[in-house]
Amino acid sequence: TRMNITLLDGQTWDREELIKKANDDDFYYNYLGRYAFSSSSLKHLLSSPKTYKHILEYGQPDAQAFRDGWLAHAAVLQPDVFASQIFVNVQSKNTKKYKEAVKQYGKVFTLKEKHDAERLADALLRNEMVLQKLNDSEFEQSEVFTLEHNGNPYPFRARADILSNNCEMYDLKTTSSLNGWQYSADKFGYDIQCFLYCYGFDIPPENMGFIVIDKGSLDIGYAQVSEEFYLRGEAKVRRALDIYEEWFMQETDLDQYYINIEL
Repeated sequence: TRMNITLLDGQTWDREELIKKANDDDFYYNYLGRYAFSSSSLKHLLSSPKTYKHILEYGQPDAQAFRDGWLAHAAVLQPDVFASQIFVNVQSKNTKKYKEAVKQYGKVFTLKEKHDAERLADALLRNEMVLQKLNDSEFEQSEVFTLEHNGNPYPFRARADILSNNCEMYDLKTTSSLNGWQYSADKFGYDIQCFLYCYGFDIPPENMGFIVIDKGSLDIGYAQVSEEFYLRGEAKVRRALDIYEEWFMQETDLDQYYINIEL
């Protein structure tokens, strides 16, 4: 039987059709970014419902880390997409040449951004462990699913970097310090992503891991997901949905939101 999913704008879609459309970046990041939850929107809810509301209304700022990550992913997983990007030879994004290119093409990158991404991709693609995990896999696979919480089916979007044909999933991360990556994983909510992706793609947590590359040293790490990491992610997901229910499902005035700080 075909399944329907109702998004946060009240529109009901056929799930298969939604997944097809989710392969388009614009639809995935803009429309679904607004009307389905994701690991990043739950992270915003946890840090501040006001931040979540602001991003819903005005969109996500185009942070440098997101640009770098996107480009590195493309260089490794979608070389044709990488090759089709517009690269401008400028020293700075404040230059007239760069701004004109943005006006003309929309999404453009500097040559420095290109070289940085190629440097990471080159290091990753020389590594046997990485090549093994890329082997016999599909890349950038989108999924749309619902997660029940307090009797409500909430819509979610997810996009797996590497989905192997033997039911394993790997996510590619860049970091400025491989040593402190466990702390980053907690701080950036990778445990939330782990729970949602395992749930949405129906992959057991022991079949998921993170391939991490240090942007400075080019050292490569592999982080196998643990049961504890997965469960910590689930607890954060449930807490974020509680916050959503409290501040967005009732006639609650967000101006009254405050945090108790213990000294």
